[in-house]
Amino acid sequence: MELQPTPSQTVGPFFSLGLSWMGAHELVDPARPGTLILFGRVLDGASAPVPDAVIEIFQADAAGRFPPDTDDPWTGFGRSLSDGDGAYRFVTCKPGSVGAEHAPHIDVSVFARGLLQRVVTRCYFPDETKANRGDPVLCAIDDDDVVASLIALSAGEGLRFDIRLQGAGETGFFAW
Repeated sequence: MELQPTPSQTVGPFFSLGLSWMGAHELVDPARPGTLILFGRVLDGASAPVPDAVIEIFQADAAGRFPPDTDDPWTGFGRSLSDGDGAYRFVTCKPGSVGAEHAPHIDVSVFARGLLQRVVTRCYFPDETKANRGDPVLCAIDDDDVVASLIALSAGEGLRFDIRLQGAGETGFFAW
């Protein structure tokens, strides 16, 4: 028998079986002043929900610092699993700017069925219009629809950030 390379495989859908115990969607105590709820849905190219996706975030604290330069046990990392409707939710705080020229943002990674590797994007804040206009990442994007896909929407309990993996309204993703 001749040995052949193993064919490439797509990721999942198996996340809820192996990672549900690792759910770390609460980065801060929900009772903490200044708590922010970030929620949304992961959608495919037909706008159908993507169940069983893993959404990971990494962000600075409210002062714009990353671990280990924070004063509290802040890790800046969170993980949420999407449910059958593609919905996810984080309890966090609004990050501070990580530099004078950078708008506050949250780094977002998505692992889902059909993806050979994660997709990476950013979530910016709708109340940071001036900072967003000067952010070097947003300024480097020449498509207003892509920029709009990176800015969360104020909604009810917090901020809504839907992630569209492809198709109309696709979220802007970054090469890494």
